[in-house]
Order: sequence, then C-alpha cells, then structure tokens
Amino acid sequence: MTRSAPLLRTITALMMGLGLTGPLAAQSQVPDVTDARVVEAFVDGLVKPTMAANHSPSGVVALMKGGDMIFAKGYGYQDVDNRIPMDAENSLVRPGSISKLFTWVAVMQLVEQGKLDLDADVNTYLNTFQVRDTWPGQPVTLRHIMTHTAGFEAGGLGYLIMDDASRIMPLAQSLERYQPARINPPGEHTGYSNWGSALAGLIVQNVSGMDYNDYIETHIFDVLGMNNATFREPLPKKFEPHMAKAYGYGAGKYHEQNYEIISNFGPAGSLAATAYDMSLFAQALLNGGSLDGNRILKPETMQQILNEGFTHDPRVRGIGLGFLKRRYGPDDLANFGHDGGTTIFLSHFGLSFKEDMMLFSSFSGPGARATHTAFVKAFYDEFFPRDILTIAPPEDFAARAGKYAGTYHSWRNNFTMAESITRALGGSPVIPMPDNTLLISGKRYAEVDKNLFRQVDDYGRIAFQEDADGDITGYVIDGTGVMQFYKAPFYETWSFIQTWVGLSLLLFVGIVLKLLYRFRDYRTAEGLAKTALRASVALAFANLLFVLFGYLGISAGEQALTYALPATLKFALVFPLLATVAAAYHAFTAYRVWQDAALGSVFARLRFSMVTLAGLFMVWFYAYWNLLGFNYHG
Repeated sequence: MTRSAPLLRTITALMMGLGLTGPLAAQSQVPDVTDARVVEAFVDGLVKPTMAANHSPSGVVALMKGGDMIFAKGYGYQDVDNRIPMDAENSLVRPGSISKLFTWVAVMQLVEQGKLDLDADVNTYLNTFQVRDTWPGQPVTLRHIMTHTAGFEAGGLGYLIMDDASRIMPLAQSLERYQPARINPPGEHTGYSNWGSALAGLIVQNVSGMDYNDYIETHIFDVLGMNNATFREPLPKKFEPHMAKAYGYGAGKYHEQNYEIISNFGPAGSLAATAYDMSLFAQALLNGGSLDGNRILKPETMQQILNEGFTHDPRVRGIGLGFLKRRYGPDDLANFGHDGGTTIFLSHFGLSFKEDMMLFSSFSGPGARATHTAFVKAFYDEFFPRDILTIAPPEDFAARAGKYAGTYHSWRNNFTMAESITRALGGSPVIPMPDNTLLISGKRYAEVDKNLFRQVDDYGRIAFQEDADGDITGYVIDGTGVMQFYKAPFYETWSFIQTWVGLSLLLFVGIVLKLLYRFRDYRTAEGLAKTALRASVALAFANLLFVLFGYLGISAGEQALTYALPATLKFALVFPLLATVAAAYHAFTAYRVWQDAALGSVFARLRFSMVTLAGLFMVWFYAYWNLLGFNYHG
C-alpha cells in the first residue's frame, strides 16, 4: 500500500528509519491544510519555479476552509511592464468555464420560482429561433444542457473567443448564427457544449425579462457582495486597474495582448473576478446557498444540483446539474466544482462539503497549462492523500484485451464543419501491453472489474462502455464526466490518414517533379497522352496547393485560429473543390486511356490509374472531413 502524497512518502521513510512508525505517527504524516505556513511553503515551492520555467506571468491561489481564508496569494505580475504584482484580493483573472456555475445557479433560481422546468423542451423558452428538431420526439431540455448530454457537436474556431470587441453581437443573434448540429439523441452521450451553456443563459434572460449580465449582477453578485466580478465585455473601466493583463511570450520577453472577448457566448465563459470574490461564491454554495443571511439558493436546491445529474457508469464520477464531480483526493472528499480555460488563463474551482473547503487557482500566459497541471492534483495529493492499493493485472486479461484496443475520439468535437479535421489530428490510442495492462494516454491501467480499469500507480479510473453485442463502444474517465470518448472507425485514425494521405501527396509531388524535370516531354506530347499529362498535373497542383495554403493558414498558431480564421485558410478551401473536378476528369481520362490502350504500356496505364485512385481517395477525404465547400463560420 502506498500514499499519493510526495511529502508523505518522504516523512514515512524518515520515520521508519527512526523506528517511529505506528498509528500516531501515521496520523501526523499528513500536512496540516489549516496551517498557512505549511500551505504557503508547498504552493511557493511548486508554483514559483513552474511559472518561471514555462513563462506564466501571473497566477493566484486561494484556499478557504470553514469559512476562513487559510491562504491567498498572488504570483507574478498583473502588469508586467509596470511591475504591478498580483494580489489575491484585488487582481481580477478570467476563470473561463467556471462562469457556467453562475449560469446554473441562475437557472435553478428560476426553477425554484416555478418559471423554468428542467424537463421541458427548451424551445418553449426561446423567442427568436428554435433548436433544430433533428431527433423528432426527443427534444433538448435544460437537464440535458446542464449535464452536457444534449447531443450538440462542439466548435468554435474563429468565433468562440475573440480579441476584437467590434465583433460582439446580441446573445440571441450569436446563438442563432452559430447553432451547432445535433449529432446524438439527447441523454445518450456526454459531449461538453459551450453553445448549450450559453443557451441556458439566454433562457435565463428570456424568462426573467432581464439582460443576462444584469440578472447575474442583481441576483448573485449583489446578494453576495461580489464587487469585483463581471461578465460584461469590453471590461468596464472601473475594473481595468486591477485586471491581470493578457500576455504572450516571444523573443525572450512578454508582450501584451488584447482582452479576450467571449460575450457572444458570455454565460459559458466571460467572467472576470478576483479570488476573493470567488471565495464568497464558494461560501454561499458550501453553506447551502446562503452567505451572511443572504440567500442565492435553497439548501434542498443545492443538494438537487449534486444528487441529480448523469453518469455513464456509477463506478466513476459523472456530473451533477452543471457541477463536475472530481476525482481529486479520497472518495469521501467528494470534490466538486469546475475548471475553466480561455486562450490565456487556466483556472480551478474545487469545493468539498466534507472539508467545508474551497481551492481556487488561476494562471495565465503560455505557461498556464503547465502550472495548472503541476499544481492542482499535487495539492490534493499532498494535503488529502489517499491509500493506493497495489494491484496485479489479471493473468487471463490477454484473452480479452484486444476488444479494448483502438483509437478513441471525444464526443466533444466537431462533425459537420471544416474544423472537424482537428478530430483526425487527435485521438487517444488504447494499447494492450505485454504485462496485461492497457496503455492509455501514456498511463498503464489494470482491470479491476468488468470494463473498469484503475491506473496501476495512481487512483485514476476508466470505465468502458459496450453495446448489446458486448462490443466496446467508448469510455469515460473518472472525474471528467462531461466528456465521453467513442471508439473510432479505422478511417478516423491518424495512422490511416497519415499513411494514405501521405502516399497520395507523394504521388502528386512526383508528378510535379517529373513535370519540372521532363518539361520538354510535356510540351511535345500529343493527343490523349498530352490530355493524360494535363489531367495528372491539374490533379497534383489542386491537392498540393490545398496543403500549401492550409499549412500557411494554421501556421499562425492555435490562439490566432481561435480568434479568427485567416484568409489563407479560407482560400485553401477553394482547392478541394478544384481537386474534385480534377479527380473526376482524371477518372474519365483513365477510362479513355484503357479503352484506347494509350500511354505505350500496361505499366504506364496502371501508374496513371494509381494517380486516379489517389485523386478519388482525396475527394473522399475532403468530403468526409467537411473540406468540400466553405464549411466554416465566417
């Protein structure tokens, strides 16, 4: 049996050496989370070097327990150029999707008042547009939206987050313009949806008769005294002196970037707030919906939020009504809350009724993810360690390991627009190992129950789903219940795409090189032979120019693509259309070549036909990944 906390392992080793192990010694092995000096030493020792090594200019960590702020500290600078340090009480950060918790509270307030029904068709509450009736007789409800089981595809390249305030539009207009496809029936699969969350905010706006931002300020911020929090964009002037600025990093220094604009989906992520204000919200939630006698929810509603929800497997934690149930710490810690990310900030908001505790953290800049990843789980492992029983994989597992093997994609993906190609570039391989474990995302898992696996050297769990025939269809990870993975067909795997697209492009490159090397032969060719050469050259250039302009478009980087699709990427989509015409012409020419026994030999005709097949394969590729036509939100 081992412990998850690094400090615990060190102390245990020392005490064993001194002969001091025993019940009392074991009891003192866990660091005191209520001792501010102990907490500060741990956080400083982890956060400071990680931020520096990965170029995170600002961060904040706040720990509240029993209603008291045990530790709150800013790291780095909210304004690098003017050396203004981060302040846990006054510096504002962007918590991203943690914003959704305010939307869910607003929804439940209206449920308490009898103005909303979680199980009614959401179209009942919409005024200017309707959610498409893709699955007749299976309407989307607020319960589906809050548990991310509505069946919407994901999306957002070029429009979800922006850096240009002139592109802000009314919430209803934005949601109508960017309505996603319903790829699954409601209630069957979890697929995280920013659009669905923003729709819930629009429903709050429609039913309450108040602008969403006004509603949140009046019914949550003002009630709790959250004076340094806002959903409004651009950022109101009064908050500017305390806002942690957005920075990128390059050429050895930080460079300031524009304030991120999320207003078009504001209820899903546009919050700016201080760690102190987040602690007020946390106190109210942990106190059954009230703070200092000021109530935002009834106690029974708060319990409903946690007790009702969705999970694909009761052996792993899923989601309540909008609040995620996390895997951090021992099971009885019952951690819940949300994480959130923008292109600049990455934040954590974790709560526990058992410990009456909140942990809030937020880090910015290029090093935000590295710091967040290093800090959050390490904190819980340090102060709330759990026993990890040593497990041995079943000796007979190899006989059934094959059914789990494959590449898995998240349902949180796009399926109908050009950005669906990003799904092909990802994927999570599941690989059976010789030691009777499964390798998933670089970690080894051993079978502990039917379709249930536990990480060999940690407490992470994965539950696989199977269909009526016993075939594996997907899996969910304990603590990330809003994101189910499905088992992808072979043609959606990166290995398939890399192999066959790569071979096709090599053929096209060969055609271009041959044209350059033997241009005289091209000029002197006659009749059907020249027609065949022209068909091959046209097909090659159409496909290679798509790759060239596509590469130029994506070379701008992930952040730039998130803010706005570059013109070169849009222009690249002209070439799949031309490639389709060229492939059809090439196939017709191949028919003529065989009919007339042209090109001088069977081998030459076979070679020409290979080019035809490569062209037709690329047409399938473009069509499958929605690259035929201008399938993007512009």
